[in-house]
Parts: sequence; C-alpha cells; structure tokens
Amino acid sequence: MGREQGAEAAGARDGRPGVWRALRRRGYLCSRWPWRSAAYLATGAVCGAGAFGLLVALILVGTVLSVLLIGVPLLAAICLAGVPMGAVERHRVRLLGGAAVRDPHPAVDRPGFVAWARTRLGEPVTWRELGYLFVFCLLLWPVDLAALGLGLLLPVGVLYEAGTVAAGVNGQVQLLPGWDIASLPQAAATGLLGLVWLPAGGYLMGVVAGGRAALTRMVLGRREAEFSQRLLEVSRSRARLVDAFEAERRRIERDLHDGAQQRLVALTMLLGLAGMSEGEEAAGLIAKAQDQAGLALEELRELIQGIHPQVLTDRGLPSAVHDVADRSAVPVDVEFALPGRLPEAVESTAYFAVCEALANVAKHSGARRAEVRGELAGDCLVVRIRDDGRGGADTDKGTGLLGLADRLAVLDGRLLISSPAGGPTLVRVEIPAGVTAVDSTGS
Repeated sequence: MGREQGAEAAGARDGRPGVWRALRRRGYLCSRWPWRSAAYLATGAVCGAGAFGLLVALILVGTVLSVLLIGVPLLAAICLAGVPMGAVERHRVRLLGGAAVRDPHPAVDRPGFVAWARTRLGEPVTWRELGYLFVFCLLLWPVDLAALGLGLLLPVGVLYEAGTVAAGVNGQVQLLPGWDIASLPQAAATGLLGLVWLPAGGYLMGVVAGGRAALTRMVLGRREAEFSQRLLEVSRSRARLVDAFEAERRRIERDLHDGAQQRLVALTMLLGLAGMSEGEEAAGLIAKAQDQAGLALEELRELIQGIHPQVLTDRGLPSAVHDVADRSAVPVDVEFALPGRLPEAVESTAYFAVCEALANVAKHSGARRAEVRGELAGDCLVVRIRDDGRGGADTDKGTGLLGLADRLAVLDGRLLISSPAGGPTLVRVEIPAGVTAVDSTGS
C-alpha cells in the first residue's frame, strides 16, 4: 500500500499517471494498479461505444430532419458534443492517479445557453475536444476493448475453460478454431499458458492505460498558450488586488487614527485630569474614562471583525457565515454540509465572498430573502448565494464583484453569476480546497 501511495503521490507531483511509476516497481502485479488499469480500459470501452452510438444517431437524425430545418440545430450541436465528453475523460483519467486534469474552459460570465455556446465555440480547447471525440469513437475505444480482452478477459477465459475440462465438467472445449482441449494433459498445458498469460496481460493493460491517460492529458489539458492567457488574467487580477489591499490599508489606518486613537487620547487626558482631581469630580472623570475605554474597545472590535473575524478562526466557516447572516439587513437562510475544517485561506476567501455577496444583496437587489448554501464537491468548495431580488448583477457595473473575482483568482477559484433582469440572482463560488476537509476536532 505504501508503494502504491508513493507512486500516486509522485505522479501527482510531475503530472504523469501514477501507473507509469507503478509499472517500474517489483510489486506491480500484487498492487491495485492492474485493476485500476482494467477499470480505466473497461469504462473507456463503455463510454466510447455509447458515444459512438449517440454520435451516429445525432448525425443521422440531424441529416434526415435537416430538410425541414429542424435538424440544423442538431447538426450544429455536434460542434459542442466534445465538451461533455472532455469533462468525462478528464474525470475518468483520475483512475490512474497523477495530478488532476483541470478544466481548461474559463467561466462564462453571462447567463444562458446562447452565451455559453458562443463562448465555448470561440475556445481552441472546444475544437480539440471535438477532434478527440471522433478519434475516441473511431479508434480509441476499440483499442481499450482489445487491451482489456487480451490482458484480462482472454487469460481468465482460458483458465476457466481449462479448469472445467480438468474437473470433468466438460469433456471437450474449443478455445479457438483448431485449438481443442479434450484431455487432462491438454487442460494442464492450457492452464499453465493462462497462468503465464495473466501477469503479462496485467502489464499490457497498465502500458495501454498509461498511454491512453497520457494522450488524454496532452489533448484535453491546458496548453501553454492557455496558461499564458491565464497568467495574464491572474497578473491583472493581482495588480487590482494590490491596489485594493493598499486602499484597505489606508482605510484601516484612517479608522484607527480618527476613531480608536482619538478615544485613547481622550482617555489619557481624562485619566490625567482625574489624577489631579479629588472626590466626586475625580469619580466623574474616571466614569467618563471608562466610557471612552468601552467605546474604543468596541471600535477596535468592529475594525478587527472587518479584517478577520474571530468566529471564523475559532469555529470555522459555517458559524462565521451564520454570524454574517444574523447581522444582514435581508433575512438569510444558511445551510452548510462540510465534513470538517478547510484550509484557512479557503475558509477566509469563502467568508469574504459571502460577505460581499450579501452586502450587494442588501444594497442593490431589493430582495426580500436570500439563502447561502455550501458543500464540498470532490476537492472543491462550492458556495451558492441566491436572492429573490430584481437581478441585473454584473461584474462590469461595479468593483465589488470584480474584486471578489480577483480574490478568488488568487486561489484559482471561479465566480459564476446568473442574474437575469427581474431576478433571481445566483452567485456561485468555486474554490479548490487543495486537501480533503479534516475533522474540526483535529483528530
């Protein structure tokens, strides 16, 4: 088990399938990798055969109905057929370990199918996915099926048939034309061949599955140009974040100077006067000093709450969001389904995303009610903020949502907004958690 985890971890670091490293280790055949390779090939054969049938049906139906113009949208939809196939393949490649293949498609910042289709058709990866779909349907899934048959199904079948003859269940079995098993020596020789064939088939499945996974990563992963574009976007967002952080620093400095610092100066003066006074006058000055100290502490607490709330540190994201919802001017329903604590940066980013979204709901939406839902989908934290307001939210119309998108970009997160005129508005925040959530007790 330790070797298997080591191979998978090493593959995750360099981006290669973990099965490649496992193939070079002595205990490969006794590990789970041959079975994971078989599962990868089997699901490839099933997915490929299904995709081939659907693609042929789509082309035939679209061609027949094109005379009535009904089939034209069906034929046009073929251009986008590679997108769901690419998503399935990127998910399926995780069977062989290694780094996850991240979705190279950027988020669509406009609601509706038309905006989604227009965005996808303008992306190079969409056409790579379409090409991959045709190659998969015509070539790759038969290769998967052949490797699975030669590596597992045939040797297991040979062993089974030889065993039935040796046990006297069958008197004679024909494996292939001209290859009959009719006696115990023939059954023993065939069974020995199957025993030698089976481990060789395990290596064959590993090699073919590893090659298929490498092809999937190369074609369906992010390319250098896409990385460059992504780097440019991140650079711009971080430049905006630097400006935002500098403005926030000046705001904190101003709040400290105009608020708590002034009260502390007044407190010092009152205590000095109280030290020079006697009796009731001194007692009155001390009472005023206590009031000033209480106000200074309250202002400091409010300032600290805006920087990083203590409840987030002590009790985690769900409790912190409940606290924000209790203070919201619009009634908010909160529901979180998390198995435990997440990394601090993830919790902090999600918390401020919820704060910004709820602030926008209170200021601009005219909503009567809002809701916040959070869950861990795989290794990604997904938070949805929905309100029943007038809609029309747009990152181009204000700096709040743009700043939120920039904050998420630092953690490679995504902000998706659906806000048609008349509402409702749905803000979806996706943040890679990096690690599986751990129990909040630390166990």
